[in-house]
Amino acid sequence: MTDRPSASFGVLGAISASHMINDMMQSLILAIYPILKGDFHLSFGQIGLITLTYQLTASLFQPLVGLYTDRRSTPYSLPVGMSFTLIGLILLAFAPSFAIVLLAAAFVGTGSSIFHPESSRVARMASGGRHGLAQSLFQVGGNTGSALGPLVAAAIIVPFGQRSVAWFGLAALVGILLLTQVSKWYAVQQAAAKARPAQRAAVPPLPRGKVIGAIGVLLLLIFSKYFYIAGISSFYTFYLMDKFGVSVQSAQVYLFVFLFASALGTLVGGPVGDRIGRKPVIWASILGVAPFALLLPHADLFWTTTLTIIIGLILSSAFSAILVYAQELMPGKVGMVSGLFFGFAFGMGGLGAALLGLLADHTSIDFVYRVIAYLPLLGIVAALLPNVERPRRFATA
Repeated sequence: MTDRPSASFGVLGAISASHMINDMMQSLILAIYPILKGDFHLSFGQIGLITLTYQLTASLFQPLVGLYTDRRSTPYSLPVGMSFTLIGLILLAFAPSFAIVLLAAAFVGTGSSIFHPESSRVARMASGGRHGLAQSLFQVGGNTGSALGPLVAAAIIVPFGQRSVAWFGLAALVGILLLTQVSKWYAVQQAAAKARPAQRAAVPPLPRGKVIGAIGVLLLLIFSKYFYIAGISSFYTFYLMDKFGVSVQSAQVYLFVFLFASALGTLVGGPVGDRIGRKPVIWASILGVAPFALLLPHADLFWTTTLTIIIGLILSSAFSAILVYAQELMPGKVGMVSGLFFGFAFGMGGLGAALLGLLADHTSIDFVYRVIAYLPLLGIVAALLPNVERPRRFATA
C-alpha cells in the first residue's frame, strides 16, 4: 500500500471561510443594486457597468497575479487582497456619487484578483491529492458567501441604507486574521518544499496543440456559464419585482435561495469528478441545465423559484471540475491557470452584466431572460474535450 498525504482540513476550512467572507462582500454590491438604482437614479446599463467594473478589474489582474506567484511565492499576498476588499467596502458605504461607487467596485475587484489565484493554490496544496474535493470545499465557501450577500442585504442594508455596508468591514477584518494564519502555514510549506530535493518538472499529458484546443473549449464553457449566471444574478431581483410584483426584500430572499442552491451544487462537482472523471461532470453540469433554462422565462413564481434552484444546483457543479481539469492539462502552473479561469469567469460575468443591462434598457428584463435561456446549449462542445485522467490504481494490502 502506498502512503498518501492526508488533506489538511483545518487549512481547507480556513481558506473556504475566507472565500465565503470575500465573496459575501462582493455579492453585497449585487444585493444593493435596487438601493443604488434609486439613490443615484441609475439605468440598467449603469447597473451593469458596476458589475463590469469590479469583475473586469478582477479578470484583468488575476492571470497576471497567478503567473507572478507561479514564479515567486507570495504567501502574505492573501491578507493584502482582503485589505483591498475592505477599502472597497468602506468606499461603497460612503460613496456620494456613481463615480465613487465604480471606484469602490474596482477596489473589491482588485482584492479578488489577489485573493483567488493564491487561495486556489493553497487549496490544492492542502488537498492531500484529492484535488476535486479540495476545490469544491474552497468553492462552496465562495458560493455560500455569494448567497449570504442578498440575505444580509435584505435584513440590514435595505432597512438601514447604504451606510450600513460599513459594518461588514468587521467581517473583512476577520478574513484578514484568518488569511494571516493561512499565510503562515503556506510559508512553512514553501520552506519545506525548498528543502526537499528538486523534482522533475511535470510533463503535460497531451501535445501542446491539444492542450490549447482543450483550454479553448473550457473557456467557451466558462463563457456560457458565467454569461448566463450574470443575467440571473444581476437582474433576478428586478425580474421578480417586474414580472411578479414582489417587494425588494422578498426578491432578495429569492436571490438568496438561488445562490444557496448554487453553493450546495458546488460540493458535488469536485468529489464526483475525483471518482468518475472531470469530463462527464463538465458535460452534464452545463448542457444539463438547458431544458430548465429554456422553461424559466415561461414559468409562474412558484416554478420560477423551483427552476432556479435546479439550475443553481446543476450549473454550479461545473467550475471545480473545469478548474481541476485545466490544472491537469497544464501541470506546474496552478497559479496561472487559476488566475486565468477565475479572471475569465469574472470578466465574462462583468461583460454579460453590462451588455445584458443595455439590452434590458432597450427591451425588457423578461426579454433578456428569454435570450440567455439558449446559452447552456453551448455545453455540447464539452464533447470535444480529450480524456486526461490517468487510470486509477487501487492499493492492495
